[in-house]
Amino acid sequence: MKLALIGDPVSHSRSPRLHNAFLREAGVAGSYVAIRVPRGNGVDVVRRMRMDGYTGINVTTPLKEELLRVCDELDEEAQLAQAVNTIFFGRTVLGANTDGIGACSALETVLGQPVALERIGVLGTGATARAIFAHLRMSDAYAYVWGRDDAKVAAICERFEAKPWPENPPEVVISTLPSGVKLPEDLAAQLLHADVVMDANYGERSTLDHQIHREIVKGDLMLEAQARASFDFWLAHAQATVEEELAPND
Repeated sequence: MKLALIGDPVSHSRSPRLHNAFLREAGVAGSYVAIRVPRGNGVDVVRRMRMDGYTGINVTTPLKEELLRVCDELDEEAQLAQAVNTIFFGRTVLGANTDGIGACSALETVLGQPVALERIGVLGTGATARAIFAHLRMSDAYAYVWGRDDAKVAAICERFEAKPWPENPPEVVISTLPSGVKLPEDLAAQLLHADVVMDANYGERSTLDHQIHREIVKGDLMLEAQARASFDFWLAHAQATVEEELAPND
């Protein structure tokens, strides 16, 4: 399997280490590399990668919406989020989004129980936030959104049956905001009282704990869970493709 991550930046990414470990664990020959692809170049690069024999790719900022155009089919969460983070190159190009399942799996590990019926607030309205809302909608959680753009907040509420940020803040909060974004003082104060605060950023890019002066869950758990879901997606489709090619013709 020939795999890659594309986006900008990618030099910090842990994905190559994770996925190369998954390949070894599965006993599958292959490789996974990170390739910097700036905004606006994604479609041309992906078309060349398909011709060069890549099995699949992960997609990160800022290409998750741009690369919807290359997909012939989308899974339900990618369709809802209108963003992809995982693509498989078969007879058709299949797009998926594992950001939502990654976030919810990480939360369930921390909480020790399903996210169903939990009050979960998401900071941000971008591609990662929408993927999380898509999964929360299918998980029967109570979802709330905070964002800096009222129109985008309203669109999230309508599309995902979420609610605007409440006066009584949610017990569980996920931040999808870019590293270093300054939170309003009242919101930062509310986060001090949440049971769990998770940052989608991981490693050195996760700085939310310094801003709100409390312990948080960094995005490493989320990254590992979404990476595993992406790898399982590629492996299942690759195996199905081989079986289809080997099946006798009627």
